[in-house]
Amino acid sequence: MTEETAGFGKESDVPADAGEPSDADRAAASDQEAAPGAPPAGDAQQSEGDVSAQDVWEGEGADQERGESAEGGPATELEAARKALHERTQDLQRLQAEFQNYRRRVERDRAAVKEIAVANLLTELLPVLDDIGRARDHGELVGGFKSVAESLETVAAKMGLMQFGKEGEPFDPTVHEALMHSYSPDVTETTCVQILQPGYRIGERTIRPARVGVAEPQPGAAGGKGEAGAEAPAAEEENGGPDEG
Repeated sequence: MTEETAGFGKESDVPADAGEPSDADRAAASDQEAAPGAPPAGDAQQSEGDVSAQDVWEGEGADQERGESAEGGPATELEAARKALHERTQDLQRLQAEFQNYRRRVERDRAAVKEIAVANLLTELLPVLDDIGRARDHGELVGGFKSVAESLETVAAKMGLMQFGKEGEPFDPTVHEALMHSYSPDVTETTCVQILQPGYRIGERTIRPARVGVAEPQPGAAGGKGEAGAEAPAAEEENGGPDEG
């Protein structure tokens, strides 16, 4: 009895036309021949996967850059705010300094205008004060006129008016006006010996110089002693000197 070999006698599962390429395979082969540089189907799927991974990596890098820019954004805004604050502070300090200078200038101008106005007013009152002084010198300042005159002098003094010019003080051409001149052996320098009209000042400003009569030392007073001193040695020489006499 003949044994049958396993596998033989059974029909094969492979179809009869397995060895022959199908129409779809022939079409794929023809496409591959037409495009020799194109990768196969599996390679195309792998390339698509690689591109997707690169896109993911680029997306992560972009997110990281956006995060870094987001982190640097507040710092940049803070620096810009500090710079703007510094500029505004400098502007405020400059405006404050200009305002202080303007206020000091206005106060100085106001004080100068006030002083000029007071000086002009008191200058117009000087003839009245001169009349009061002459009336006092002649003993005519009595009764109600005396009270009014003293009140007027008090008000003028409160406004800063000061009288100057006395007999015996040295002559100063900056505050004195000499109307009379004479020589006197009683003075050693040019001196005010007579006050014809007192002077007035407001603070350091002279609104009217004192009109005075001045006296100077006599020219021969100092020269006489010099001539006498010069004559003594000459007499000694004529007599042969003190030893010979």
